[in-house]
Amino acid sequence: MNSQWGENLSVVQVRIARPTDQLAEIERFYCEGIGLKKVGSFEGHRGYKGLMVGLPNTDYHLEFTEHENGSPCPAPTKDNLLVLYIPDKETIEHMAVKLQEMGYPEVEPENPYWEEKGVTIEDPDGWRVVLMNTAGI
Repeated sequence: MNSQWGENLSVVQVRIARPTDQLAEIERFYCEGIGLKKVGSFEGHRGYKGLMVGLPNTDYHLEFTEHENGSPCPAPTKDNLLVLYIPDKETIEHMAVKLQEMGYPEVEPENPYWEEKGVTIEDPDGWRVVLMNTAGI
């Protein structure tokens, strides 16, 4: 499999962004609970403040923004997922326990495929994250 971008596509960074009305709790969930690193933040940008989280030393990030007048963003269907592939099953179990203790229990996935090797948890906004074990993939 070719791991290089196509010759006509010169993308140097990927960021997936979405709004939230609870930026502090989103930061707690993704940084303290999941273990992603805070890679940036901003305030006072035309009424917005934001947070970028990701994996260290990579150019793939999640961005969450909050507007001073509110940023409602209902979660999509239960099968719209952020899937994090994790090689160590014990790490997944530890993360699931920590998130449970933080008030984020495991939820039943819409698609049973994810239940076989993963743990599905809803973030503070109801968006689903799958902690997926990569063993056997």
